[in-house]
Amino acid sequence: MARLIFITGGVVSSLGKGLASAALGALLQARGYRVRLRKLDPYLNVDPGTMSPFQHGEVYVTDDGAETDLDLGHYERFTGVPSSKSDNITSGRIYQQVIEKERRGEYLGRTVQVIPHVTDMIKEFVMSGADDVDFLLCEIGGTVGDIEGLPFFEAIRQLGNELGRDRTCFIHLTLVPYIETAGELKTKPTQHSVKELRGIGIQPDVLLCRSHHPIPDEERRKIALFCNVSPACVIPGIDLSTIYEAPIRYHEQGLDTQVLKVFGITDAPSPDLSRWNWVVDRVKNPEGEVKIAVVGKYMQVKDSYKSLSEALTHGGLANNVRVDMEWIDSEIFERDDAAAFLENVDGILVPGGFGERGTQGKIEAVRFARERGVPFFGICYGLHMAVIEAARDLAGLEGAGTTEIGRPRHSVIGLMTEWTKDNRTETRAEGGDLGGTMRLGAYPAILSPGSRVAEVYGSTEISERHRHRYEVNVGYVRQLGEHGFAVSGWSPDRRLPEIMEIPDHPWFIGVQFHPELKSRPFDPHPLFASFVAAAVRQSRLV
Repeated sequence: MARLIFITGGVVSSLGKGLASAALGALLQARGYRVRLRKLDPYLNVDPGTMSPFQHGEVYVTDDGAETDLDLGHYERFTGVPSSKSDNITSGRIYQQVIEKERRGEYLGRTVQVIPHVTDMIKEFVMSGADDVDFLLCEIGGTVGDIEGLPFFEAIRQLGNELGRDRTCFIHLTLVPYIETAGELKTKPTQHSVKELRGIGIQPDVLLCRSHHPIPDEERRKIALFCNVSPACVIPGIDLSTIYEAPIRYHEQGLDTQVLKVFGITDAPSPDLSRWNWVVDRVKNPEGEVKIAVVGKYMQVKDSYKSLSEALTHGGLANNVRVDMEWIDSEIFERDDAAAFLENVDGILVPGGFGERGTQGKIEAVRFARERGVPFFGICYGLHMAVIEAARDLAGLEGAGTTEIGRPRHSVIGLMTEWTKDNRTETRAEGGDLGGTMRLGAYPAILSPGSRVAEVYGSTEISERHRHRYEVNVGYVRQLGEHGFAVSGWSPDRRLPEIMEIPDHPWFIGVQFHPELKSRPFDPHPLFASFVAAAVRQSRLV
């Protein structure tokens, strides 16, 4: 049965609990253990599917169609273990399930309360599937002291008592700030955070202390003394030049060693970190550099495109180059000439998005890439913008557009109300609920033999993850193909175009799915590897 590791946070949010959890999972995996990672989110949304990227960053989608927290992307990238619906839960979903059980009468008339009913539901979620791995890592979102997080802290406190000290470990991540005017590190925020955690019955076993500056041994001893842990269990988490260095540095500081000691494991094999060393070396010592313009609408919050930026980095690893990402708000092209911003880039990528704002700017970026022969990659909404641009400027369909933002004269992009998944029909209604109603998760596609994408994948059968409501209108496919923009990937029933490309362009591909969700540092997604390779060739032409 699995040993459980709970990762909590204090002082401030966004300290990197997700990355720390992923790095620890990778370290245990490198020692030969089977791991699984989960995220417990205290907010009341049922899932992050309807949340603004400005508020929450990207929505990460699993193969089985769950809309989840972006930290699950870190988990998958670091461990390669596919996440599922069972790996992310929110307060909203917990309360929803408790209320549904109450309505069905399953509580037999009892008064339904946070303790034990809500906490029992949380524990049930945590323990599901725990027999299949050696270590189950559970990250609790937010910070200690948040009122909405209290049921989760209570649930993991109970689990610590029920399972015993030999099966549970508590890691607490805090901030050790450096006060410039005083010229010193301050340990008091960590002390108060641990005091708050102990006040609800949880004594941390390991402290992970994030800091911009090295933490001297004297300060580590001070933290250990006031927080009731061993000095060896005060692990510095210093800022790194690349997130993929985290497993190496955390191992050097003894994170995985101390966690194993909590469980009484002292004879574990040393971790094989060779592939992490390879990745870090490639990141720090590339043979060249390419500039990719990412033209989107959520530029103020880079976490909105977290998986995308990592996938581009992976494409750089595959080609041994550094990818310099230039983030451009598409609205700027609605006021200024796109050439002024795109003249010196080696590739242009238009990512996914929703809504009308910035669409014309994205279309201008597509036109620039097509006319100038610059490698272009359109993802989801990016494909839609490419279809609209081709319909207007190649096929001469004046007023071509998408029904997502109006009633265009030519609806080259429209709402798909019915499709097939796993031999069953799924439907959506226009004007219905937004949450969980998109085409979500992994769907197969059949690629045209001899197409560029078939060459890139090395196969004519693929599976990719989707998250969208609108599709390319098959009624315009033939007309677009006659003007050079052809479908090269279809759903198995040939009702839904999945990939389109311009064969006589240096590299011009649009996809309906989100390939960035399946890219890994050790296994870069073939489309990103090929796109960056095309950008490398472009850079040599300039």
